[in-house]
Amino acid sequence: MLTAVKGTYDHGQIILHETPSIPEGTEVIVTFLENETNEKPQKTGIHDKQGIRFGSLTGKVSVPADFNEPLDDLNEYI
Repeated sequence: MLTAVKGTYDHGQIILHETPSIPEGTEVIVTFLENETNEKPQKTGIHDKQGIRFGSLTGKVSVPADFNEPLDDLNEYI
């Protein structure tokens, strides 16, 4: 079983942001993520702290006019 826990490497120590529920002495693999910048990623306008804003995808998603038509691949079953 794999368990992922976020943490920070600081002055030779790894500080976990949460306590994992695993037995003491369990082997671990540590992967270091590179921070190219210390800036937070820019928001796309779709998500914010409250979640997805209703209507944020208006005009960006469309359904084809023939969406409910039978598929040609299934003609032999109809």
